[in-house]
Amino acid sequence: MSRRLFTVGPVEVFPDTLDSMNRGMMVHRGKEYQDLQHGVVEKLHKVLDMDMDIFLAPASASGFLEGCVRSAVQSKLAGLSNGSFGDRWQLIGTENGKQVQKINVEWGKALRKDHVAGKLEEGVEAVTMISNESSTGVLNPIAEIVEGVREQSDALIMVDGVTSVGSVDLRLRQLDPDALVFGSQKALALPPGLAVVCVSPRLMEKAAKVQNRGYYLDLMQYKKMADKDLPLTTPPVSLIYGLDYQLDKILREGVRNRFARHQRMADMVRGWAEKRLGLYAEEGFRSNTITVIKLLGMDFKDFDRRLRQKGFEISPGYGKVKEETFRIGHMGDLTEKDVKDLLDVMDEVREEMK
Repeated sequence: MSRRLFTVGPVEVFPDTLDSMNRGMMVHRGKEYQDLQHGVVEKLHKVLDMDMDIFLAPASASGFLEGCVRSAVQSKLAGLSNGSFGDRWQLIGTENGKQVQKINVEWGKALRKDHVAGKLEEGVEAVTMISNESSTGVLNPIAEIVEGVREQSDALIMVDGVTSVGSVDLRLRQLDPDALVFGSQKALALPPGLAVVCVSPRLMEKAAKVQNRGYYLDLMQYKKMADKDLPLTTPPVSLIYGLDYQLDKILREGVRNRFARHQRMADMVRGWAEKRLGLYAEEGFRSNTITVIKLLGMDFKDFDRRLRQKGFEISPGYGKVKEETFRIGHMGDLTEKDVKDLLDVMDEVREEMK
């Protein structure tokens, strides 16, 4: 049975987007492919409103999280975390043999400038942070955090934008990060399998000096090929067709209008949850793409099973709050009508469960 996805990712991919990928393959070392990749990168510059180098890889976003660590950190990084995905980037650092200063904040609370002010240890070369923490539904105030880092250090700023890019205004020109990583299967509303990283000249200058960067995710290797509008390895051509289509769609809607639509959908879900169960994330720092809702004893397996029977799918809790929360994704091409349909059905299911 087909279901409408209100999941944290992969998200619902609309039929027109799927159709856009139903095209013949092409040789990825020729002019036709170069034109495709060049066009996609230019459109990403418009959507994101920035001019950083952009690399595409056949991977999940986690691939480029690791690529950033391997390419631009020789010895030591600081990892900021208030949830599972902040923890993951810390783990990536450790598993790649780097020293990791862990700056951890209570789950459900936002990372703030005070958490980093005067806290960075000597020798930290980069600071990793999550824009939108998918396990808790917290949208961290990245600009404030970056300010706190830069007041005390010239460390590289690396941002996981996986569930914020395409849905929230990160003000990238003012933020000026050294790396921004995201993937295809979240707010861009595509199938999984394509990772994107935006990198600064400062990061690339550092990468040129780092040893043992590997190959598959070496940002220096990507730079050499991207300068010629070519991929490093065989690209997921169908996904790049889809990304090209989705970027056109975003530009037609208008980036500001897209942000506003995500805000409206988030407000609808939060309003529903506050009246019925309660929200996990700190007020004032709640995500516009993912709402994490308290279970308060509700049987999620039964709730989820009944929703699936009615043609809807949401996500369970994640990480150490898995047993006390569930998550609703409201991002990508979904509309307020889609969200209303879900909320109405959730009310029906809760009545049936009484």
